[in-house]
Amino acid sequence: MASNRLACHDCHHIVEPDEEMCPYCSSTSLTEDWAGYVVITHPEQSEIAEKMEVAESGEYALKVR
Repeated sequence: MASNRLACHDCHHIVEPDEEMCPYCSSTSLTEDWAGYVVITHPEQSEIAEKMEVAESGEYALKVR
């Protein structure tokens, strides 16, 4: 992504570049090295959310390195 946003290694949530800790899972393992972007709005109805093991709405990275 062009905005240099970060992705959490643990939960794959996308966070703002000034974050030092993931506000969703409290992990400090954040990286700029991620690919793929998905917005999940209704995880209970989403096959992608099920495959990613996501239970809450939000912005996620598909691949976090």
